[in-house]
Amino acid sequence: MALSVVGGAELAGNANERPEVDPPAETLAYQMQLAELERVVDEAADRGSRGTSDADASERTVRAEAAQVKPEPEPEPEPEPAPESASEPAPSDSTGPVPASCSEYSGNRATGCSMLLDAGFGIDQMSCLDNLWTRESGWNHQAQNPSSGAYGIPQSLPGDKMASHGSDWQTNPATQISWGLEYINNRYGNPCGAWGFFQSNNWY
Repeated sequence: MALSVVGGAELAGNANERPEVDPPAETLAYQMQLAELERVVDEAADRGSRGTSDADASERTVRAEAAQVKPEPEPEPEPEPAPESASEPAPSDSTGPVPASCSEYSGNRATGCSMLLDAGFGIDQMSCLDNLWTRESGWNHQAQNPSSGAYGIPQSLPGDKMASHGSDWQTNPATQISWGLEYINNRYGNPCGAWGFFQSNNWY
């Protein structure tokens, strides 16, 4: 009996004390998972804060660099060529200088210049007439083309056409010049017109 009492007393004494009990393994695992989750969330928030700061800094750097770069100026458009004038072209240099008066010439040229003015042409036509008949006959009133038979200063073909202006057409420069000026006027309008045609065709 004594053993039972003692044993009973010991049991009664232990009943007043709260025994320490280890938590279940499931609870420990849950707490560890929760702590790990909180750590991951904190790290993510920290990285997001740093990333925002870095992004802001990068944007400010890009803006500053862009402000320093000046765009290249666009090339100015080339001016359009001026439209061609509808007026008559300027006389070719090949017409030669315009004489101040017929006194600049001598011989058959002087006669031709005087008769040119009498026929109503301007002094500016004399350089063309001089070029034309210099090429045709050298102003020689006896010039004759052996192959075609053209004759005189204007190289009339045939030569006897000039008889309409005088029977002395073979020997008189004035008769030849008179006929030649009429021919030029009727066919080309003026000596420069005849000279321009001659330059393209080598005849008039």
